Amino acid sequence: MSERIALYAGSFDPPTLGHLDLIKRAVTIFDQVIVAVACNDQKKGLFSVEERVEMLSEMTADLTGVSVRHFRGLTVEYARDNGAIALIRGLRAISDFEFELSLAINNKKLNPHVDTVCLMPSESYLFLSSRQVKEIVNFGGSVCHYVTPQVEARLIEKLQGTD
Repeated sequence: MSERIALYAGSFDPPTLGHLDLIKRAVTIFDQVIVAVACNDQKKGLFSVEERVEMLSEMTADLTGVSVRHFRGLTVEYARDNGAIALIRGLRAISDFEFELSLAINNKKLNPHVDTVCLMPSESYLFLSSRQVKEIVNFGGSVCHYVTPQVEARLIEKLQGTD
């Protein structure tokens, strides 16, 4: 039997405990999970792609079957090039459903050999988003319940400076 590989792609700017929650779940379903930071020249991220790969690598260092990379281009093409049979997507609330369904349909048309698997986050991460995490830190709040201490330190340094 061949190895079942899944691809979990996103911007991860910054990576949160919600992302880690989905990675941990995916690794119980698939033999290998590739976590891939998407390079999108049209989006200006707070963290560089390299910084996001570093943070995700730190977060997943103790997980067997997880590799962290970055890519440019269509997610389904990257999945095909890496032998992935599934795309992992997080589905937080009903408001995500229409977007994720549309994306899954388009990805299936582009690559009929790859399925989309939507995973629901744990309740504590249900309404968590990277954008909200950045906003909280920007206004001096703590995000210790949403990111690792290492990610929180990087956020504080980027958003509040180290005067």
